[in-house]
Amino acid sequence: MAQATKVIAVLTASPALSSILGAVLTTVPDLQVRSFESEVALIGYMRFCAVDLVVCDFDYERTPADMLVRELRADGMLVRRNFHAIALTGTVRPDMRARAAECGIDEIIVKPMSPKYLLERVQARLNNPDAPPRARLRVVHSAPRTMAHRDNVVPLFPNGQLPRPVV
Repeated sequence: MAQATKVIAVLTASPALSSILGAVLTTVPDLQVRSFESEVALIGYMRFCAVDLVVCDFDYERTPADMLVRELRADGMLVRRNFHAIALTGTVRPDMRARAAECGIDEIIVKPMSPKYLLERVQARLNNPDAPPRARLRVVHSAPRTMAHRDNVVPLFPNGQLPRPVV
């Protein structure tokens, strides 16, 4: 029996990051990914289509992740309000965990992270039928990257020193 397609909505502070995450997530045939440029577009989409998981960003200035998820869960016009939520952030602030748990964010992933790691977290969240949305907040700090995990990243300045300007 074929597995049902899951819909992932992505709204991040950077359109480039949304594009990269979308490209990696679409490598899985069972995932349908929709990237959005604004919270208004995301809300409009969710009023017509069921979304299984929302990837949002605390660094999104207009509507940070906790405000967005709270607004989505309170919107009675959405096709599905019982969705999973994964939030991204550059820095974890002391009050962030409480705000995320209160609004129903399932996981916080600290940037920079590998898009492949996000894919693993999305699949784990969607493929675990015993974990209902908002079951337990989890904050994940990216592990230090070793050469084996860098894929195609080449450090320009390995010693951390910038070259001297030519005069």
